[in-house]
Amino acid sequence: MATPAPLLQIRNLQAEVTTDPPRQILKGINLTVRPGEVHAIMGPNGSGKSTLASVLSGGSSFRPTSGSVEFCGQSLLELKPEERAHLGLFIGFQYPPAIPGVANEYFLRTSVNAMRLARGQPIMDAAEFGKTLEKKMGELNLSERFMTRGVNEGFSGGEKKRNEILQMALLEPRVAILDEIDSGLDIDALKVVADGVNMLRQTHPEMGLVLITHWQRLLSYIVPTHIHVLAEGRIVHSGGPELAHKLEESGYDPLVRSTPAPGTPVPTEPTGTGMLPPPTPATLAQGPVASAPRE
Repeated sequence: MATPAPLLQIRNLQAEVTTDPPRQILKGINLTVRPGEVHAIMGPNGSGKSTLASVLSGGSSFRPTSGSVEFCGQSLLELKPEERAHLGLFIGFQYPPAIPGVANEYFLRTSVNAMRLARGQPIMDAAEFGKTLEKKMGELNLSERFMTRGVNEGFSGGEKKRNEILQMALLEPRVAILDEIDSGLDIDALKVVADGVNMLRQTHPEMGLVLITHWQRLLSYIVPTHIHVLAEGRIVHSGGPELAHKLEESGYDPLVRSTPAPGTPVPTEPTGTGMLPPPTPATLAQGPVASAPRE
């Protein structure tokens, strides 16, 4: 079977923080995400993980200085943030901002209709959107009172993350990048969020997913096809799901100390087929997926 074309192709991406003077953070990122793949990016604090998400979203705090990013056949770095979203890129923030005074339901309907207009689809009226929203909220165990409150206003950490996943489910992106979506969540909240992501993967098996995380526990619920270790602005090691267990046991230091010089191939461990089938209702009901044997 022919290898599907990449959804997201990052080549030698370098970027700096827009301080005075500027400081380089990303020093040559290479990453390919194909339909149905789940890529987990792990690494020490300050290695550039959240910077990568910000650069891809079009955030103004960081400036690309070299390299290229192709998304669904277009040059992503030349697009405005809203154009990237209209094309199908979704960024789930580590710290979702609050928007006081803007009702959550109004915000969500406006976002969905902006996406539909950009795709040449008819907009949803309040009644039609309400039915869709009610269904998605039920799947994520969200109360109706969330819709009348300001966006993320007074939400707990878990509520904010579930609201991010609700947005993702409504917008149906081609590629979703979730920046530490597990940050600040207890086990119950983590499972609800992970179930929401897996449900979307089941209904949209072609969606590409990038998870930025510190912890292996998230990867027990959303099993990656690829794991990458990012350190000092570069991906220094790649492997399959079993790599998370090695990191849990030995930490990042052994891999960081053996980092190859810039321009040399990144060490890669076998990843099997490179692609896992989307979860089924039966596997979702089982909770965490059994992990591969530790090496």
